[in-house]
Amino acid sequence: MGGFSTALADRDELAVWMCDVCEARPKVPALVFSSNGQGIALSGGNAKYDAAMSAADVIHADGMSVLMASKLLTNSPIRGRSATTDLFHDVARHAQERGLSFFVLGASEDQNARAVTQIRRLYPALNIVGRRNGYFEEAQSGEVCAQIVASGADVVWVGLGKPKQEIWCHENRAALAGVGCLKTCGGLYAFLAGDSLRAPKWVQRIGFEWLFRLMGDPKRLWRRYALTNVQAAVRLMRDTRSNPVCTSPHRPRGD
Repeated sequence: MGGFSTALADRDELAVWMCDVCEARPKVPALVFSSNGQGIALSGGNAKYDAAMSAADVIHADGMSVLMASKLLTNSPIRGRSATTDLFHDVARHAQERGLSFFVLGASEDQNARAVTQIRRLYPALNIVGRRNGYFEEAQSGEVCAQIVASGADVVWVGLGKPKQEIWCHENRAALAGVGCLKTCGGLYAFLAGDSLRAPKWVQRIGFEWLFRLMGDPKRLWRRYALTNVQAAVRLMRDTRSNPVCTSPHRPRGD
């Protein structure tokens, strides 16, 4: 889809697969990335980002544009949108039941702490083994990886923003041996902390959550949407047919 081999799986299938991978203990963590208009627009212009996306074990349809394009442009439409802000809760429920643990990486110190407080309120039996804000230099990545590995985390949620988060996961994958999954999550913590609001369900269903967000934060988002929506539409139409979607999540490459 738009240059990315994208899983057909719905949210619950992805959540179960992520937990299965964690229990299987791969040699290196599975890379689970999302695809949306912004990500598709970034492809082709950043070699490190493209390399990271190519190395992903699973790319899922986070954006409604990807889901709609799969229905219009392919013979194998994606079964459902898997927005990371929703997928997080699916994974958390399954992880809580299966005794798996989370590490929460990214955002400011204050927002990260408030997000973790909310996660613990929602999922009191979920084991959150560590957290760290996203304000660290590249030279500190080794220290961050050591902290994560020492925590024994199964799933690491990485909210550093596109394309930094995908590149960071790819470049530090080998240093995170013992982790089950690295899942990028963009602005997830802002929603968990209550700093950002989701669109009403009916707005999400008709594919206009991006417009709801734009109206709520026009100064920050207008340029992003004005540029990326057009670029993403062109790439989706141009590149989708030559890059068919995956039939399902598959085993991580390091296993």
